[in-house]
Amino acid sequence: MPTSSAPFSDLPSTPLSRRAALLGTVGLLALPATRAGATTSAKKSQQPQQQPQQHATVWPHPSQVPGGVARLSLGPAATRPKAFAGDVPLLVLGDAIEWTALVGIPLSATPGDASIAVRAEGRAERQIAYTVAAKQYREQRLTVAPRTVDLAPEDQARYERERDHQATVIATLTDMHPDASLQMRVPVPGRRSSSFGLRRVFNGQSRNPHSGMDIAAGTGTPVLAPLPGKVIDTGDYFFNGGTVWMDHGGGLLTMYCHLSRVDVKVGDVLKTGEPLAAVGATGRVTGPHLHWSVMLNRAMVDPALFIAA
Repeated sequence: MPTSSAPFSDLPSTPLSRRAALLGTVGLLALPATRAGATTSAKKSQQPQQQPQQHATVWPHPSQVPGGVARLSLGPAATRPKAFAGDVPLLVLGDAIEWTALVGIPLSATPGDASIAVRAEGRAERQIAYTVAAKQYREQRLTVAPRTVDLAPEDQARYERERDHQATVIATLTDMHPDASLQMRVPVPGRRSSSFGLRRVFNGQSRNPHSGMDIAAGTGTPVLAPLPGKVIDTGDYFFNGGTVWMDHGGGLLTMYCHLSRVDVKVGDVLKTGEPLAAVGATGRVTGPHLHWSVMLNRAMVDPALFIAA
């Protein structure tokens, strides 16, 4: 079955420096290894919010596990509060009756207590605690071209240039606020050939987890925008091949990899269902398919939480 390396399979899964942790996410990077909201509540009486029961009409579905999304109620406020996981702004949706913070939980998050900081006009900053539950992801072993595992010096230099460029892409944060439901359209029809969170082993060497959804489809199949958004990056990258990034507002980004053709340019604004590219087998892959990633507050999260089953 066709699979991709994008994005967490570029380098060995060894401990990262602080700089590397901040620069490492997408097919070329590996995001911060800290839990969302590393601060703790100042109030002893405060109890962590428990994961609410999933509801078929709520997107993204709540899933307080590494690679999931926490939906935390901020209560009522006359104006939109600001919420932060550490120093990273969070997406806040709702209205004056009730606001909700959406927290993307990194795959590298350690299960246990976490919290976010909330700042509302006319109020002191407060902490909202929640709990990250453990989740065991499966392992997958793949055989690919040796040059894409043990990089030659020129390929390593290219990877590092591309990693630094995409670090600026993943930091994109716009003030526009997306549709409150955030239900996404699957960007291409097909069988899901590789799941989010798989622990990848390439040619016997452990790499970072698979941080997207692979959808098997023939080369040339149109890739459609899952939500309204703006194209913020296109390129041909060493691991990800033909790639498009879209910004949907408030720190919600999507990425499409291994494309055979890119039909958009930076700055284009798309509606849901408009074409942006075509499926291919570029970059480090074992066959034609679409690798689709969803990023929320700079953490790759499971795209399945944003779509109807």
